Amino acid sequence: MLIFIHPTFQLLNHFKTLHQLQQIHAQTITQGLILLYPSQILTKILFSFTLLTTPLPPSLDYALSVFSQIPNPSTFNFNTLIRAHTLHSSFLNALNLFAEMRSLGIPPDFHTFPFALKACAHLRAPTIGRAIHSQALKFGFIGDHYVGNTLIHLYSDMNSMVEVRQMFDEVLGRDIVSYNALIAGYVKAGEFCMARGVFDSMPVRDAVSWGTLVAGYAQMNRCKEALELFDEMLTSSVAPDSVAVVGALSACAQLGELERGRAIHIYVKQNRIRLNYYISTGLVDMYAKCGSIDTARDVFESSPEKNVFTWNAMIVGLAMHGHGELSLEYFSRMCDMGIQPDGVTFLGVLVGCSHAGLLDSARRVFDEMERIHRVRRGLSHYGCMADLLGRAGLIEEAIKMVEGMPMEGDVYVWGGLLGGCRIHGNVEVAEIAAGHLMALDPDDGGTYSIMANIYANARRWEDVAKVRTMMHNRRVKKNAGGSLIQVNGVSHEFVAGERLHPHIDEICWVLDGIGRHLLEANVGAIVC
Repeated sequence: MLIFIHPTFQLLNHFKTLHQLQQIHAQTITQGLILLYPSQILTKILFSFTLLTTPLPPSLDYALSVFSQIPNPSTFNFNTLIRAHTLHSSFLNALNLFAEMRSLGIPPDFHTFPFALKACAHLRAPTIGRAIHSQALKFGFIGDHYVGNTLIHLYSDMNSMVEVRQMFDEVLGRDIVSYNALIAGYVKAGEFCMARGVFDSMPVRDAVSWGTLVAGYAQMNRCKEALELFDEMLTSSVAPDSVAVVGALSACAQLGELERGRAIHIYVKQNRIRLNYYISTGLVDMYAKCGSIDTARDVFESSPEKNVFTWNAMIVGLAMHGHGELSLEYFSRMCDMGIQPDGVTFLGVLVGCSHAGLLDSARRVFDEMERIHRVRRGLSHYGCMADLLGRAGLIEEAIKMVEGMPMEGDVYVWGGLLGGCRIHGNVEVAEIAAGHLMALDPDDGGTYSIMANIYANARRWEDVAKVRTMMHNRRVKKNAGGSLIQVNGVSHEFVAGERLHPHIDEICWVLDGIGRHLLEANVGAIVC
């Protein structure tokens, strides 16, 4: 057709912005082309709209306007518009278009269903998802691997692993995406044995396969398995993606494996892996949690990309190590740069203020949280304030705040208050806080021990005996203390009352020697 070689039509292959596309559209109107070939031109304009890659998503109103002018829209036209709405996070409108398509009797094809199903997944709409699933079954597209893979993702988000497995088995020509979707579903459901079984049975694995499992292990605190799998990934010559790297860094952070974390950082540098905000956040978090706060700051300051999670990792890291003033400074910088803080940000700042005893700063931040930043206070934020007020001896103010909360207090809120009572010997409020704690967690031996100490300091020996009797009758045991240290890259874990360490005899021998020297110096003794 002559329209396809017309100069104005050819311009649709070379535009770069929405404004340019609209100018070309205007030319087709002024030249009368759109009256001669309305379906061809409007279809091309609508499709061209979906190719825009501008930083900000273009308005979908223009696409809808173009679509409404197409006489007798086809399956391709509907697919184009459904895809555009799904890609631009207008999920409800995408499903409305699918419903309109079916009401007009326009048959869907294997391009229609994946985007409609993705919209269902994002909206957490299982009923609509199953209805579209039945439509795909009716039109014979269940065996298509694009449709099947999207259904696997949908049912994974719904934690319906029976249906996930059924869809996986029904997909014809299963590919690596099918396997990865199944692994992700099992990981999300916490079924790691099943996930590992699928992983081991895969004919071919890619970085997504490895990364999904590494990150899953780390999220479920199975950190040693995460690092073992990451090492296996490197020896298999599969280059890790951001998900695998961050999963391994998270595992190092939880285990306190600073040297392993440094090795991963060196790997990132040597292989010139782009330091996006995801990896930057993982590195800052790892160094901070492993106690290398200066390195964490260096990584943060040199990171080319930062988002709210990167800032949170730095602020929380500073707070953990008692740098309250610095955490406030970073918080101010964050706000000055126009980055909207979230609940984690404020929790980090409040923890920093609590550890540094910055009562006035904490009050200001706590007040501005909802009033200025429109971030809703949670139990963790109230818990920090209860702890801070309690430490400062402002027990009455703390109990007044707790009793005025819009929700019931949890173990952190009442625990923070109880801690302040222990420091300042407020028996009456301590009894209130302990009563709530025992109701929330009756098996926590720490609450009973604290109350026994508070009563003992107040010389209320009968109450001490009552607490001990209560612990005995309820068979409550005090949680054993523990510590974790790293020597020459090897982690060593110790638990009070246990002798499981392979070198426990040598350790006790050294401690006994130190104890004897201390006794000779009249300092004290160490008992192993």
